[in-house]
Amino acid sequence: MVSLQPLDETALPALLARFYAKVRLDDALGPLFNQVIQDWDNHLERISDFWSSVMLASGRYKGNPVVIHLMHAHRISPEMFDLWLALWEETTSEMLQASVAAAMQAKARRIAETLKGALRLRGAPPTNPAREPSSSIALPG
Repeated sequence: MVSLQPLDETALPALLARFYAKVRLDDALGPLFNQVIQDWDNHLERISDFWSSVMLASGRYKGNPVVIHLMHAHRISPEMFDLWLALWEETTSEMLQASVAAAMQAKARRIAETLKGALRLRGAPPTNPAREPSSSIALPG
């Protein structure tokens, strides 16, 4: 059993490693993440920077998550965000104090809504009135 802890720079790497281990094993999320992310150590460092900036105001993250997700818009369904959030809520609840977990979960839900909105607006495949086969990659699950 992992002891529940407050959020700080030492808690983030363990939290994110455990969370993304679950993501990688998930039937729907795993194939996408495992194909897109070639260097998991680097990804975990960037994500740690992201959450440090979001939750601890460290300013370490220098990137644009919307642009990164738009690059894969054709492969991301709204349901995938729900799966991601469920694993996030499970992991944060397991590893962090309740109030910290709740704050991170609320922030993650807001981020997911922002990303879903961006994907809907800019990443949606063009309409296909002729009902011709789509060239989009089908998501598993």
